[in-house]
Amino acid sequence: MRILFLSETFYPHGGGAELATYLYARLLKEEGFNVTVVTNRFVEERQISNEQGITVFRLPLMGNAGSLKYSILSRPDVLVSSFIRKLVKSVDIVYIPRFWYSSSLLARACRKPVITHLHDYMPVCPLSNLHDTHKGDICFNKNNLLCSSKCIYAFERGQSRSQLETMGSVALNMTVGRGLGKLVALSDAIICVSNAHKNLIAARAPHLQSKMHLLYNPLPNVSYLESRGRDFGYFGGPSRMKGFEILYKAILRVKNSRIRVHATKFSESARSCFQSLIGQFLFYDKAPPPLFERIWKEVRAIVVPSVWQEPLPYIVSEALLRGRLVIASIMGGIPEQLEGTEGNLLCDSGDFQQFANSMDYVSELDDERIAEFGWHNRERVLRRFDNGTIVKEFVRICDKVV
Repeated sequence: MRILFLSETFYPHGGGAELATYLYARLLKEEGFNVTVVTNRFVEERQISNEQGITVFRLPLMGNAGSLKYSILSRPDVLVSSFIRKLVKSVDIVYIPRFWYSSSLLARACRKPVITHLHDYMPVCPLSNLHDTHKGDICFNKNNLLCSSKCIYAFERGQSRSQLETMGSVALNMTVGRGLGKLVALSDAIICVSNAHKNLIAARAPHLQSKMHLLYNPLPNVSYLESRGRDFGYFGGPSRMKGFEILYKAILRVKNSRIRVHATKFSESARSCFQSLIGQFLFYDKAPPPLFERIWKEVRAIVVPSVWQEPLPYIVSEALLRGRLVIASIMGGIPEQLEGTEGNLLCDSGDFQQFANSMDYVSELDDERIAEFGWHNRERVLRRFDNGTIVKEFVRICDKVV
């Protein structure tokens, strides 16, 4: 079967969604699929490459600093080019794992089935996060045509956008953003990555429910690492959505003064804002693989204090595979990831005292107990989220739409 991936970014660029897309491409190739990828071309990348049997075409879709969500809308010439049309006509399935929803129009015109893979809440929220930043709570609005401009404004200002950038985002998300997600309805199948993810979207877009499928993301090839430290890890940067403010308040309330947190994705300017926390936090900017592995060896648990409904964060999966404990918010798909594991702690979102108590508890566990939990949880995750089972379900969805 021939499948065309249309993804604005492709691993190693991007985050968890791009990693999942890359893993699916490899797994489908191993299942005998002919996989072709069209993605953005970054500096010093080849225009055409063959990566482990996967053909990747890189085109100038958005440059180095474009907006991922809306970038492709500024390049309709790419979508209607003879090259893309020829590719679409030559495949059996068009697969959209990010925001290139407009390509479903071309696929429909060419009578090709479309599978859209959601890693966020774009069909029901122009900001993709289903979080009312203005009110500081999950968005209960079931009609994104009524999305609050105050929410969008608060979100962008919270991301340290300038006034001009913020007003531009409000205008774009209140207009184009409301309609972009509607294109998802043209899909023949829609994949959600957790039960929580699927249920939250279905409650707000019941017309999509008959097309929706649950499919957990495949696991990366991550080895167990023996812990040699007693620290904690946090990998969400200064983002309010990732809950850094909650972690900051929790650290001020822990009883164990020896607790330290290794925190990544903090730029030099961000680090300068938190000079008073040096000693309790070890800040890093981008952590290349060798440094990231050293950080993993120093931590016994990670903290995921997210305030939004994260569909299925890869950092939780990686922590379990590494043999680390997880202290996380009861949000989105996180409780599903931790189901059946041992030693992990769930806290109410925003409750910094619960996080402080949990960190104190984990800091007092002996190394043998941490290792025991770690090995059990790794085996549990490998069994429950087996890549072979996951790709077979993906193939089943493909067979259904063809």
